[in-house]
Amino acid sequence: MPKFHVGGKVVDGVDLLKKKHWPWRLDVWPFAIIYAVWLAVVLPSLDFTDALIVLGGIATSHILVLLFTAWSVDFKCFVQYSKVDDIHQADSCKITPAKFCGSKEIVPLEFRKLTGNADDAEEIYFDFRKQRFIYSKEKKNFYKLPFPTKETFGYYLKNTGHGSESKVVAATEKWGHDLFTVFLLPPPCSFEYPQPTFQKLMKEQCMEPFFVFQVFCVGLWCLDEYWYYSLFTLFMLFMFESTMAKSRLKTLMELRRVRVDSQTIMVHRGGKWVKLQGTELLPGDVVSIGRSSGPTGEDKSVPADMLLLAGSAIVNEAILTGESTPQWKSFPLKTPDGGCVAVILRTGFETSQGKLMRTILFSTERVTANSWESGLFILFLVVFAVIAAGYGLEDPTRSRYKLILSCSLIITSVIPPELPMELSIAVNTSLIALARRGIFCTEPFRIPFAGKVDICCFDKTGTLTSDDMEFSGVVGSTESMELESDMKKVPVRTQEILASCHSLVFVDNKLVGDPLEKAALKGIDWTYKSDEKAMPKKGSGNPVQIVQRHHFASHLKRMAVVVRIEEKFFSFVKGAPETIQERLIDLPASYVDTYKKYTRQGSRVLALACKPLPDMTVSEARSLDRDMVESGLTFAGFAVFNCPIRSDSATVLSELKRSSHDLVMITGDQALTACHVAGQVHIVSRPALILSPSKNSDRYEWVSPDETEIIPYNVEEVEALAETHDLCVGGNCFDMLQRTSAVLQVVPYVKVFARVAPEQKELIMTTLKTVGRMTLMCGDGTNDVGALKQAHVGVALLNAVPPAQSGDSSEASKNENMRSKSKKPKPPSEDGKAMNANSEGPSKNKSLSKPESSTRTAGNRHLTAVEKQQQKLNKLLEEMNEEGDGRSAPIVKLGDASMASPFTAKHASVAPTTDIIRQGRSTLVTTLQMFKILGLNCLATAYVLSVMYLDGVKLGDVQATISGVFTAAFFLFISHARPLPTLSATRPHPNIFCWYVFLSLLGQFSLHLLFLISSVKEAENYMPEECIEPDSDFHPNLVNTVSYMVGLMLQVATFAVNYMGHPFNQSISENKPFKYALLGAVGFFVVITSDLFRDLNDWLKLVPLPTALRDKLLLWALLMYLGCYFWERFLRWTFPGKMPAWKKKQRVAVANLEKKKRE
Repeated sequence: MPKFHVGGKVVDGVDLLKKKHWPWRLDVWPFAIIYAVWLAVVLPSLDFTDALIVLGGIATSHILVLLFTAWSVDFKCFVQYSKVDDIHQADSCKITPAKFCGSKEIVPLEFRKLTGNADDAEEIYFDFRKQRFIYSKEKKNFYKLPFPTKETFGYYLKNTGHGSESKVVAATEKWGHDLFTVFLLPPPCSFEYPQPTFQKLMKEQCMEPFFVFQVFCVGLWCLDEYWYYSLFTLFMLFMFESTMAKSRLKTLMELRRVRVDSQTIMVHRGGKWVKLQGTELLPGDVVSIGRSSGPTGEDKSVPADMLLLAGSAIVNEAILTGESTPQWKSFPLKTPDGGCVAVILRTGFETSQGKLMRTILFSTERVTANSWESGLFILFLVVFAVIAAGYGLEDPTRSRYKLILSCSLIITSVIPPELPMELSIAVNTSLIALARRGIFCTEPFRIPFAGKVDICCFDKTGTLTSDDMEFSGVVGSTESMELESDMKKVPVRTQEILASCHSLVFVDNKLVGDPLEKAALKGIDWTYKSDEKAMPKKGSGNPVQIVQRHHFASHLKRMAVVVRIEEKFFSFVKGAPETIQERLIDLPASYVDTYKKYTRQGSRVLALACKPLPDMTVSEARSLDRDMVESGLTFAGFAVFNCPIRSDSATVLSELKRSSHDLVMITGDQALTACHVAGQVHIVSRPALILSPSKNSDRYEWVSPDETEIIPYNVEEVEALAETHDLCVGGNCFDMLQRTSAVLQVVPYVKVFARVAPEQKELIMTTLKTVGRMTLMCGDGTNDVGALKQAHVGVALLNAVPPAQSGDSSEASKNENMRSKSKKPKPPSEDGKAMNANSEGPSKNKSLSKPESSTRTAGNRHLTAVEKQQQKLNKLLEEMNEEGDGRSAPIVKLGDASMASPFTAKHASVAPTTDIIRQGRSTLVTTLQMFKILGLNCLATAYVLSVMYLDGVKLGDVQATISGVFTAAFFLFISHARPLPTLSATRPHPNIFCWYVFLSLLGQFSLHLLFLISSVKEAENYMPEECIEPDSDFHPNLVNTVSYMVGLMLQVATFAVNYMGHPFNQSISENKPFKYALLGAVGFFVVITSDLFRDLNDWLKLVPLPTALRDKLLLWALLMYLGCYFWERFLRWTFPGKMPAWKKKQRVAVANLEKKKRE
């Protein structure tokens, strides 16, 4: 258990450590003693060669200990640190992050004297992932550095900034570390992501366990006569890793080309206004902010969260609420310079934007090729190799040096040098296929995860539906309940309300604001001028002058305006139907039925109302109390809006459902609308129930959309209820679920999440991961970033025009697509919350699509294939990025979903999810078959090199080369298998360790072994009696010839039998390169066995076979192949891929939570 239990969102626990002096570290003094013993005892008593072997073993152990300190934080603590209880004795901390927040780290513990305090006043703190945690002597625990965000409004209104130099110094000391300049070298005024150096990335690559093992193998080969080959291999290994590091560096540099250009801001310090850089702001500063733009006209922003005290502004709150509409913020006071007065609340990494950056940088560990399954599988093979090597040690007549060499050859044969290349080619093929479809990937080794996905979560607005609202018409303005879309039949007063009751505003001669309000204005065919006057485009209607606005407030769910029409004043109000209902003088009988009818159809309904005001002056009208303006109203009808579902959403989700995926919707929209849309796109197929607070008590109940079915909420009955109904939970119920610790019991069974905040989306993802689901999240907004990062497969949609689509949209929509995602309109005024520095789309996409593709230049026999792939990928990307006519990639802003997501799709459609899953399944089965093939090859190699090596069986150089060429060709061509165009209901096996793989390996290896032993024994019957020395040089004989031919046939059979075709990939007959390579290998086997070309056999150093032996070999090869084929097909039928059994894991997680609560 950690010494301090912080229990925060970032840090869970803290342990106090003291660094040991280097002579007393466990990686120093024990080995110093061992080396001394070797020098004093082992060296004099053993033969020099044996003593060197012992020394090599000690040195290897020492290097492994040092490496484990780099691989494991806990091991590093054990070796290099000692735990302490007194905080004043500690100099470091071991930080245990909260769940799903990355891995453990060791950070320095800092002590400092506080200026302006008593001599003994000191602060003890540590910095972890750009956040500061301070030790409290009273609470005897660490807490996060507080910011002035929870004071009263009166406190802020009296605030005049830091009044003296000493206060500025104190504030800088307290918060100055948290400025974005924490990353930077000069210039200090710009913000950037931390940029790793090539040396750091290279060190990371070279410290990977797989690379270390390969270097160790090369060291062993150096002891043999293959030292030229060994040094060449070592050089190529470093070339391979350095290319990989260079490619990663380029990707990171392109991806992180995001910064906020500093701007000069007026700050009130020391009683006067002074100009400071935006990066020098401190919490508590009072600033004057106005709309500023850079040289190219893009908006600049301030790296701070701030509270507006005086002035009027329009801000984009998308990063906070997911609401993409610019919001009005008004205050009665005005400032002399025309700017808005604001007080700084948070700076740097504590701002809302800073939190997003921490999410991108630190949220979850990156997925790499060397997954734990690969490591365990290789370990499993190493065990067999060690047993085989031990068999060879039984011969006491052989020299120890030769024994060590043969053992090293056996063990190192388990991991062929081309393994990382094979895995990379499989992933690279998928990268190219995805790039063709406008899908870019920053973490290529997440692609196999897509094949394991069993639950797909979708955002609604902008993902399943279009961002553009459509004005459908007005209902209720007459006695009819039918929708009226002909505006000529709609009362003029209703049109006047729609034309003037809005928050639209002109900025740089452009009308900006809520797309819904713009759609209404367009639908009634009115215009709105910059002088706040609305008038009809046609006809002789009266102009409507807006006198005073009472802006929309989320807690009131309504807005109002005071207008003047022909010298008469009116109050126009619009808002949520249930809110306006309470303020009407006369409620129509069909009011509730009408609005619920259209809400259940997925429409957005706003109630409209008005009342005439008495004669008054303009100044009196402006000073009217809001409550007076919004009461005693007359109903004027409902405005009905629709958000059209994207044309292919239903088709794509239907295919996902048929292919054994559960579907979930996570949206910020209203529950009735969400359930209707979910029904249209096949997420909801059974009767829906919505969890909501009971009207008559403080309890909760499940209510059907039409309110005909009401079931009291009981956490124990949720699982049973989910069997017969599709459940929907609103964001207002999450607090109750968290309070009653019912999240784990309810969330996994819910199909629709409505009215959820960004952090609740993240909670849903982490909950699904906790219960063992493989998650895919598809979203497009900044409010999806946390969920996209937490999902196993995050897919960000950039809402561009798909590459294959012709540019038939209007010029304006093209421009909008080019400028940014439609979900994220550029804020018309300053935006203290969100930063919108731009990084160029095309260069971004180049980086996203080839983080691994240019890394495959290791010097082995796949070099040409990889280079071809590289050129193919580069050419493809250049073509894609040079496309014009509105089809090039949108500019990606800081805060866009794509910044944190492993996959970024250049589409305004959810279709990329099926492409990613198809490629994921294809890559997964390809990887699985590669491991099976490697396993069988390695088991056979271990047997050949141990048991048969003692009998004098060896391979010649040319023979080994031909075998290697066939192996390389087979691996290359199976990785090029294309996925089938439709997703199958059958799921691939997600893990290497399962009964299917184990029994398949066992059965096939048994048949291979039987064929190998029988053939060699049969060959020995034809051999004259002669003594063959195990360590002698290679010379052709019948046993060598037969063992080589059998080995070649085993190779062909292994690839042919274990190839995974339908229902995921092309079959062998469809994958023509692989089919021809197999036929070529079989033909080659028949030719050399039949001895048709004597010169060829002489070159291969193969001796002629007796006719009887040749016929037996061909027959046994056919029987062996058929036996393996039918065994493999039987196992695939017996053990099909299934949906993961997550409910058992969920019950365990719930039980663990209960146990934790009791403790």
